[in-house]
Amino acid sequence: MDKDRKEALQVAKELTAKFIETRTVSPGNFAEVFPSVYRVVCTAIGVDADQDNKGK
Repeated sequence: MDKDRKEALQVAKELTAKFIETRTVSPGNFAEVFPSVYRVVCTAIGVDADQDNKGK
């Protein structure tokens, strides 16, 4: 994973944690929400989020 993807992952984690704190997202639906947040962050910084799943 390159630097941009690592940073996108960190930002997505922080955003999702903030959503949980503000009760916009519950810990129970974290698995549903996190991939969407990650894709939006990657799109915003110009990184292909789908490339992370290639080769697995």
